[in-house]
Amino acid sequence: MKDEQNGTNPNNEEKSYIEFIAQSKQGLKENYALSESEQRNIIKIGKNTARTTNILISLTILLLIVPVMTLLTYGYYAFGGKANKLIDVAVKTIYITEPNTSLEEMEIEDEIGFFSMNIFFDVFKRIGKEDYKAADYDIYFALDQPSFPKKNVYLERPLPELPSAETESLVYPKNSITFQKEREWNILKQLPDGTVAEVYLSLSDVMEPEELEDIIPADMEIRWLAVDSGIEKKAVDSEGIPIGPIGYPAQIDTSTWSPFNGRESNAKVFLEILSLLEKNEQVAETVARAKSLEIGERLAYIEENGIKVYGAVVTGPTPQLRELEQIKEIRAMKVGEVKLWNWN
Repeated sequence: MKDEQNGTNPNNEEKSYIEFIAQSKQGLKENYALSESEQRNIIKIGKNTARTTNILISLTILLLIVPVMTLLTYGYYAFGGKANKLIDVAVKTIYITEPNTSLEEMEIEDEIGFFSMNIFFDVFKRIGKEDYKAADYDIYFALDQPSFPKKNVYLERPLPELPSAETESLVYPKNSITFQKEREWNILKQLPDGTVAEVYLSLSDVMEPEELEDIIPADMEIRWLAVDSGIEKKAVDSEGIPIGPIGYPAQIDTSTWSPFNGRESNAKVFLEILSLLEKNEQVAETVARAKSLEIGERLAYIEENGIKVYGAVVTGPTPQLRELEQIKEIRAMKVGEVKLWNWN
């Protein structure tokens, strides 16, 4: 039916409108359709954006974790003075297991990592009247578990890293002497008179520290006493692991921080250190050259029998040290470090 008033057909108008809309949509599709390479670029940009976002989120989390872990680590080592205790055990282990060796506590450094700590220190030997750097230590602790120390040794005649009956310089009475006694005395005789030396003395029998002082001439100095702890005769522990000597400095160290600073007798301080190491024996055995110390058994023996010595480390002018060969109580001698004259 036609519209009588305007002479048009409504159905034709509707049809034209629909065709117009369809053509418009087709034009839009043709104008805005993306090529395959453009679509790939969009996907690539999306992936890169997502990856960058993930990295930034991860970095943010890490930056938050690092200070938190650092604070927790400092808290762990600060709580109850754990860091100071570990350092104390390491230092005192050196004093009683390394003959004629001392430290400068003011030079001990520590470095805190993630749930770990490194301690650094130097050790010294007294040769004649001067202290010489013997080694530097770097000990790593994972929480409170130490690793074997890393060392740089500066000695000409260092002690073996792992002690054994065949390599020890201090020999228990009646045990076999594994080095040539005559050769060691000849070395001492051939050294120039203008030198000072360190010598390791093995006694014919155990004796009181005061008895040893009486037989050593006054023109030399006793530096370290090797204590009879009931195990030295076997030289190994119950599992056959070699043990090393234990002992203590014979001289007072006037440094206020030294455990042997004279506030108490060196013998008493020695026993106190053994009690400390008995409670921290795993740390002590890792730090010491000997990987078995048997502290509990040795401490019990010393407490029952008292302190007696079977050897010592002595230093002094080389000409005077040669006179030790004439002392019948001295069974053997081994030469340690030698330096130019500094005895004045």
